[in-house]
Order: sequence, then C-alpha cells, then structure tokens
Amino acid sequence: MTITFEPITEALSPESIDALITAALAEDIGAGDVTTDAVVPADMTCRGKVVCKEDGVIAGLSVSKRVFELVDERIQFDAKTKDGEKVQEDQIVARLYGPARGILKAERVSLNFLQHLSGIATMTARFVRAVEGTKTRILDTRKTTPGLRALEKYATRMGGAVNHRMGLFDAVLVKDTHLALTGGISPALRSVRKAYPDAEINVEVSNLQELEQALADRCPRILLDNFSCGQVREAMQIIRGRAVVEVSGGVQVSNARAYALAGADYLSVGALTHSATALDFSLKVTRY
Repeated sequence: MTITFEPITEALSPESIDALITAALAEDIGAGDVTTDAVVPADMTCRGKVVCKEDGVIAGLSVSKRVFELVDERIQFDAKTKDGEKVQEDQIVARLYGPARGILKAERVSLNFLQHLSGIATMTARFVRAVEGTKTRILDTRKTTPGLRALEKYATRMGGAVNHRMGLFDAVLVKDTHLALTGGISPALRSVRKAYPDAEINVEVSNLQELEQALADRCPRILLDNFSCGQVREAMQIIRGRAVVEVSGGVQVSNARAYALAGADYLSVGALTHSATALDFSLKVTRY
C-alpha cells in the first residue's frame, strides 16, 4: 500500500468552509441579532471598512468575505490586499457595501476568522524570517484547534511555512509513544515497512543511542525531539547526510536561527497554531 498525501486544497473545499462558517454564525446569531434588529431599519444600507490595527501578515480574506455572503448575498466585499501579504497598522484591508443589518450580523464571525488566521500567518512569518538565508524550513504540526486544522495550516503556508502531515492518515511518524509500546525502533520500523513498504518513514528519537539505531535501520527521516542546539550539532556529525533531519520541541523565534545553523533541515513549531496571538482588526461603518 502506498500512502498518498491528501492535498490541503481538498480540505479547504467550498463545502467544508461553508460548513465551518455556518456553524460559527449559528453559534453567534442564534435565533437572531436582537440588538441590530431593534435599532437598525431593515432597509438601511451602509458602507464599511475593515482596518488592520497592527503590522502583520494577512490570511483568511476569502473566508472573511464568505461570511458576509452567507449572511446576505447582497453585501459586496472588496478586498484591498491578499493573503500572504504584509499589512501595516491602520491599513484598510477590505471595503464593504450593502444592507446594514447583514453587515453587522456578519461582523464578529468574519473578523474572528480573519484575526485568528492572520495571527497564525504573522507568527509563522517571524519564524521564517529567523531562519532566512539558511536551508532550514519551518513546519507546522497537528497542534491545531479542533475543526480548524485545514484553515490553520493554510494560514501557516501564507506565513511561509511548509505543511507537515494533515493528520494520522497521510504520513508515517513513529513517535516515542509507539516505541514504548512496540519494544523500540527496530521492531517498530519492521512493522511499518511490512504494512507500508512504499511509505517514507520518519522516526522520533530522544537521545543519541536511539539516533544511532535509527541510522542503522536506514530510516530516511529522523526527528530530534527536545535536543538542544549543541546536541543537534553533535547529532549532525553522526548523521552526516544519511537522513533528513527535523528538530522539534523548544523551538522559539529567539533560538530558531541557532537550530538552523546547527544543521536542521526542518524545524517543527507547534506554537504556530496553538499559541499565535490574533492580529487585531476592526470594522468601521457609515450610512449611505
């Protein structure tokens, strides 16, 4: 059996995005926006602008736009930038025109998606800049918000990262928990190769002894888990090009370049998705 990677574009199909948005709108609006329906006339129209309140990298504009469309198809959303681009404080990223009630009802959900995804893209871009000029690439992880993985991994791409596996189904990664239950690297690798003879295998090692065993078993990709920069340099002297090297655990913006210069091919950073701070946006509206 050959394991094939499911393209992230399939996970970002219009149907899946609409389902996420519909659930978010139901959570927020419920039976109706009681305030807006009470104070805003049904026939009132308005214009608005979405303003970024700090420097960052944009992600999620198409999702933000789709929220307004699902609330009221008459709302026009005119993006003034695009995903993956840098934005500055006070920059207008989109202009809106249409029914006032619909714009106000969609506002929070639309901005929630935009600020969350842009926050991830912004943090990712910081890590990417930290290793600029080296061979090292930044990887995301499975440490994502349940139900939002495809969107969050899309946002890391907009920040310049490389998507790691989408889930447990599209790549083989033998972790410490597998090793604890199977008796070590050699028996685990034998089992994987028997089940999936054509799959590329990545094995996680936590010390140099495990590293030596993984190399002896000709593992093509090795994850150095919670190694210091000095330990990574030592490991690279042992590996000497015999495997692709990923480093995970304890990687921060402040030490990412040191890990890159130590020789890592990839740095896995869970913080991209589990600890990114939302980028701040606001919506300003006027009648017309």
